[in-house]
Amino acid sequence: MTYSLRITDLPLTERPRERLVNLGAKTLSTAELIAILLGTGQGKGKLSAVGLGQYLLNQLSQDRQDPLSVLRDTSVQELTAVHGVGPAKATAILAAVELGKRVYQSRPPELALIDTPQKAVDALSADLMWQQQERFAIVLLDVKHRLLGTRVITIGTATETLAHPRDIFREVIKSGAVRMIIAHNHPSGSVEPSPEDLDLTQQLLQGAKYLAIPILDHLILGQGTYQSLRQNTTLWEEYPQGV
Repeated sequence: MTYSLRITDLPLTERPRERLVNLGAKTLSTAELIAILLGTGQGKGKLSAVGLGQYLLNQLSQDRQDPLSVLRDTSVQELTAVHGVGPAKATAILAAVELGKRVYQSRPPELALIDTPQKAVDALSADLMWQQQERFAIVLLDVKHRLLGTRVITIGTATETLAHPRDIFREVIKSGAVRMIIAHNHPSGSVEPSPEDLDLTQQLLQGAKYLAIPILDHLILGQGTYQSLRQNTTLWEEYPQGV
């Protein structure tokens, strides 16, 4: 594998570190961000750090997978199997990935008021976002949609969890909440609802009407992303919650 251009051969304005300093991290490609972790180029006739970063992404996406999704759960051994990536580079990459996860998980809700799906996701992230087992949780709210707390109701296997409406509403009533958001995670990272997810949502929306405890949304979280079923299904039109 050859790559004739080294990072040090590039003009200053085109080098990843300088571009990050001058333009901000968001402007860099994924390959450039990895290049900063990998350090300087490897010398003439070998891959530069930018080239190695792109080569690594290409290797991770060989099975038509999103390379960043693969990177979230890869190991040092898997990374060092890629040509040009030694233990030092592999550990630097995995340390950055883990740090990114922890920064995401540590973000507190911006305000006590939960008036957007993103704020509810922020409140639930530590419990649901990166877990390797499915979990079902609720966000407990007062009449003004202010956060009273969150609760994990059940923990399942790597592929499924069960949450009975009785257990969910019992926890809401016990906490004194009068509004709630329900949520669960998909460890696979796909946030598309399953038929079982939709059936449970329908049951809970029906029960919420009878108990006068509106459900504001059902969120599915997974590996850094989420989906709002209220925004992406017609269930709230079929079972209006009165809020």
